[in-house]
Amino acid sequence: QVQLVESGGGLVQAGGSLRLSCAASGRTLSNYVMGWFRQAPGKEREFVAGINWNGGRTYYADSVKYRFTISRDNAQNTLYLEMDSLKPEDTAIYYCAAASMMTVKTKPSAYDYWGQGTQVTVSS
Repeated sequence: QVQLVESGGGLVQAGGSLRLSCAASGRTLSNYVMGWFRQAPGKEREFVAGINWNGGRTYYADSVKYRFTISRDNAQNTLYLEMDSLKPEDTAIYYCAAASMMTVKTKPSAYDYWGQGTQVTVSS
């Protein structure tokens, strides 16, 4: 079992930045592909970014490419999402997720463990 806890969300003005963290416990993160997802009110949960086990490969949704950066520190058992140039449409609950697989997948159903989420609100 892996327990995931997100932090770092909040209210920010458009154009601002936030850094989300996801702390893991239970098992070492290096065994898992990790991902960030988000869900806005009335919308389905969507893939934001993913990273392979050692951080050597990263993947982004087109909507966040070049603005968001995913990274991981396996020694600290922590996943990060640096979010820059935030837009109102980035407003959502952000979730981190872990999966026992070799490559990053974009479907939520591919992930085994989820955090409780952290709210990000971007004002215009």
